[in-house]
Amino acid sequence: MQFFLPMLPPTATHQQKGIRVQNGKPVVYEKERVTAARAKLAAHLTAHRPPEPLTGPLRLVVKWCFPAGKHPDGTYKPTRPDTDNLNKLLKDVMTDLHFWKDDAQVASEIIEKFWAEVPGIWIRVEQLEKGEA
Repeated sequence: MQFFLPMLPPTATHQQKGIRVQNGKPVVYEKERVTAARAKLAAHLTAHRPPEPLTGPLRLVVKWCFPAGKHPDGTYKPTRPDTDNLNKLLKDVMTDLHFWKDDAQVASEIIEKFWAEVPGIWIRVEQLEKGEA
């Protein structure tokens, strides 16, 4: 399956947590920006979820396309946010929406960030054969 989510990609990542003290103990919580990013991703992904969760090993290919501005269209974006942090939140949302049973099934990932005239997130999920490498 593959699809494109036309949107301004969220820049808040899974790593941006807050800590507060409650009853003398630190409590980690999701900041408002991260909650908003999670909701935005879920709203765009919902229409693309499979009828049943995918099974077995999977390959996830994601191309994050950020607004080009003064940068040439299609050139790599070597600035924050980091690809691994972007993908963590995306995979969490895809897990919540039952694209698969567990994001541990993603055995192969290809993640790229670009400057693009058309911003959004291009996603491909492939089921891998058991012996495929």
